[in-house]
Amino acid sequence: MIHEQLPAVITKIARMLAVKPEYFVTHPSELKVVQALSDSELRDLAQEHGWRVVRRLGGRQVEFYNDAGAAYRPL
Repeated sequence: MIHEQLPAVITKIARMLAVKPEYFVTHPSELKVVQALSDSELRDLAQEHGWRVVRRLGGRQVEFYNDAGAAYRPL
């Protein structure tokens, strides 16, 4: 059930990162979806979308940032 909500959370993160350089997932329903992912799943998801992710101690927020290095492609 949690993974069914993941596309909606990804869409929100992408929408927010389109206008801001960072987005903090703090809403309980969104946080539950993100916390259900393992560290490697979350890292892969972020890398796939060109983001960087930081889990904060205490687990009350997960931070997403646009990662300029992810979009870099040498000529």
